[in-house]
Amino acid sequence: MDETDNVPEGAREKLIERKQGWARDGRLLTGTTADPAAQRLPPGQRLVKDWPVLDLGIQPDITPQKFRLDVDGAVLHPLSLDLDAFMALPQTDSVSDMHCVTQWSNYDNRWRGVSARDLLARAQPKPGANHVIFHAHDGYTTNVRLDQFDAPDVFLVHTWNEQPIPRVHGGPVRVLIPRLYLWKSAKWVRRIELRASDRPGFWETRGYHNNADPWLEERYG
Repeated sequence: MDETDNVPEGAREKLIERKQGWARDGRLLTGTTADPAAQRLPPGQRLVKDWPVLDLGIQPDITPQKFRLDVDGAVLHPLSLDLDAFMALPQTDSVSDMHCVTQWSNYDNRWRGVSARDLLARAQPKPGANHVIFHAHDGYTTNVRLDQFDAPDVFLVHTWNEQPIPRVHGGPVRVLIPRLYLWKSAKWVRRIELRASDRPGFWETRGYHNNADPWLEERYG
């Protein structure tokens, strides 16, 4: 999800309502679009040098012993990986930008992790599998099309700028889909479910766009 640890339940609900209000009001929308090949910074974004912490007050403490990643649903070979098994998979370094719906962007982030394509090659999606649902340890869910997940720049990452991804940013392992707004890159990922049909997630059912392309300014649906 997306604030700080130990937020009381009443405050958490107010934060959710405030963000739903942003969707209703079209907050931050500029009404413009851009071609990512011609313009690196998406419409309405501002460049930052840090990585702001955004969540709704639940930051699961996933120890190495607690870590588990399942890839299941419409796959021929379901996976269930502990942290050692995950780290034993081929590891890839990548560099990409981040774009958050709250209007900040951060360039040239250095990542290390397991590519989505490596996971999919092992799990083997069944014919008709068209959608991916991410389930996080805090109960958060978000959804993308399978072709958006099955892309060369998509990873499950554990390292950012040569340091382990901290708990506040979704460590030990989070999803990274750099071509979409960051809420699609689920923190504290626990399960990757493949499905034939779509199922909008936490923010998508609360007024946020189902696709979330920053250059089309798909902040809200």
